[in-house]
Amino acid sequence: MSSMLPGRAGGLVGRDSEREAFTRLLDAVRAGESRVLVLRGDAGIGKSALLDNLTGRATGLRILRVIGMQSEMELVFAALHQLCGPLLDRVGKLPAPQGDALRTAFGLSEGPAPKPFMVGLAVLGLLSEAAEDQPLLCVVDDHHWVDRASAQVLGFVARRLAAERVGVVFGTRVAAEELAGIPEVTVTGLSDRDAHALLESTMSGSMDAQVRDQIVAETRGNPLAMLEWARGTTWNRLAGGFGLPDAVTLSSRIEDGFRRQLAAMPDDTCRLLQLAAADPSGDAALVWKAASALGIGLSAATPAVEAGVAEFSTRVWFRHPLVRSVAYRSASDSDRRDIHRALSEATDPTLDPDRRAWHRARATVGPDDDAAADLERSAARAQARGGPAAAAAFLERAGLLSADPRQRIERLLAAAQANLQAGSYDSALGLLATMEVDPLDPPQHARADLLRGQIAFASGSGNDAPARLLRAAIRLSALDLDQARETFLAAWIAAVFAGGLASDGDLAEVSRAAQRL
Repeated sequence: MSSMLPGRAGGLVGRDSEREAFTRLLDAVRAGESRVLVLRGDAGIGKSALLDNLTGRATGLRILRVIGMQSEMELVFAALHQLCGPLLDRVGKLPAPQGDALRTAFGLSEGPAPKPFMVGLAVLGLLSEAAEDQPLLCVVDDHHWVDRASAQVLGFVARRLAAERVGVVFGTRVAAEELAGIPEVTVTGLSDRDAHALLESTMSGSMDAQVRDQIVAETRGNPLAMLEWARGTTWNRLAGGFGLPDAVTLSSRIEDGFRRQLAAMPDDTCRLLQLAAADPSGDAALVWKAASALGIGLSAATPAVEAGVAEFSTRVWFRHPLVRSVAYRSASDSDRRDIHRALSEATDPTLDPDRRAWHRARATVGPDDDAAADLERSAARAQARGGPAAAAAFLERAGLLSADPRQRIERLLAAAQANLQAGSYDSALGLLATMEVDPLDPPQHARADLLRGQIAFASGSGNDAPARLLRAAIRLSALDLDQARETFLAAWIAAVFAGGLASDGDLAEVSRAAQRL
């Protein structure tokens, strides 16, 4: 097996099989073909460094890079906007329905919620159009943190590329259904030889062989884990040999290394990193505007840059996504609210109202009807752009900030409905369970029953779906006859599918109840 040095600035060592895969991909794209590849591996295994190596070798190709960000997973089409932003001047060359769908998805124009299929065709057309001028390489790092709407479109596009001179490479920690069927390279730990070379490159003298072997074994050859562990350990502790704690997980070891680095930095530097971590847009101007409001000066960035923890230029970069995560979690609840408040006030309410509303909500403690109303408007915009997962996140937060109990329940019901649309069944059920502590009026009871039945049927655990849908239909009979008829029909279909396995509400019972209506 081959090896590598992780990090944005690090060079590869070995990794012959990955490099050969990259060579084949780049050669094919330069020759006028399209290629797609998935790099899958654990945190710290070196996927980002491999992708850096790929882009460094992509001479003659135009590079479009997307970085999935955990805190942007609720923002519909956030990742897709990163990819297509540089190409939006070409939208006018797309067929009108596709151009309209893309403009609506990105909030550039108003219209009905675009269908994911049409957005996918638009992105496919946009990449094909751009590739007419120059071959394209699209790199999607941290795909596991890409918002769901973008992930679905990116998977759609990747499977439909033909001869467009486009290469697409995904880096991810987990197997994703959106990437099913795409050729995959699994990135594993370093070989013993390369791991030893990596460790020795970080030390000023020779390392005790027993210690070296134990580090490699404990970290399973994970390069980032080894480097972060070595940076956080003094030489005299290594020289005599010692045992590493078996109970600590690999990700914990990596995070502990980052945590030690942050703890050693000046307070202003830590605060600046916490601030930058709270807004993963990477907009340096926004970060510095918020930093100024918090009394943080430009010099605060120097220790972080010198330590290689982050870069502050036209954009803000963290060395690794776990650095961002550790930095954000290192802030106290009070400091975190101050940070989000500063970011909210620094965000343009016209250009980015959704991000402003999200930061404002994160800065709020207790009921705040104005903040909740802002989130509800953001949810409506997300739904209009075809992003139910984002709408669900906005509505859930809006519900928690609602002072009026009825409005709180309405918003949480809407959040559960959006989660159902997004396929997040567990989240939807969790919200419905949360509402059980509140008194529901008859229409709300009926909607909750209907949602539970729809979730049971959609998720495939449909044995109790007929009974739940039947109960909802009976409740709706006294409230909304049209919806009651639709729900009886849904219960009848669910009963057909469940057959004799239905826990209650079999086909005959549903049919009799529908006849009575």
